[in-house]
Amino acid sequence: MTRDRDKPPVVGIGEMLISSRSLAEYKAMFNLTESDLSRRILDCPGGAAGFTSAVNGLGGDVTACDMAYFDGDAEQFAGIVAAETDRGNRYIRAHAEHYDWTFFADPDEHLRLRQHAAADFAADLSRNPHRYVPGRLPTLPFPDASFDLVLSSHLLFSYSDRLDPIFHLDAITELMRVCHGELRIFPLVDSASAALYPHLDTVLTELRNRGVAGEVVEVGYRFQRGAYDMLVCRHIAREAS
Repeated sequence: MTRDRDKPPVVGIGEMLISSRSLAEYKAMFNLTESDLSRRILDCPGGAAGFTSAVNGLGGDVTACDMAYFDGDAEQFAGIVAAETDRGNRYIRAHAEHYDWTFFADPDEHLRLRQHAAADFAADLSRNPHRYVPGRLPTLPFPDASFDLVLSSHLLFSYSDRLDPIFHLDAITELMRVCHGELRIFPLVDSASAALYPHLDTVLTELRNRGVAGEVVEVGYRFQRGAYDMLVCRHIAREAS
């Protein structure tokens, strides 16, 4: 099979990874406080994170949304997630010098914690399937202002080699449509090169034209080198009122 000449080559880790991140990782990536965790939260794309299971188990209200949830039943998807966890860890081991071993001590700990999060996800998907909603950006199956806080990790900006600026604008606009309060996006660098998303200023300008203010905020999470910031988006009209 030949590659479509109009599409850029797939580089870095390859196909978009379905990742399994823990509650602790989410807290660090998004500067989450205990007050944040008490809000109505959307995690999109949720991937195979243990975040939804962990927060809801503490009495919270989190919904995960991802295009991956269209694929098969819970048992089939658990197998896919396990394979994706191994694939991500193999890539990290092969490129260990590109990572800051602060949050994770080493690739072995990375694998262990990601496997634990994947197991939590798989169990919760079976127990509470209504918390995992199939959806594909830039169109989500939720009414306006359904959530107080929206979290989005490792899709937007991470795959700048295959997602163009129009997709980013439309996806962020849609995430803000379903968000009553604040959207937080992490990271702002490409997954392969760790370079800052090259069209960030253009995207921020156009978002302001659409009534959305974006602010770059440093976080304490340290793993991928250069991935130290998140984008926080708010509705301009609500800020002014």
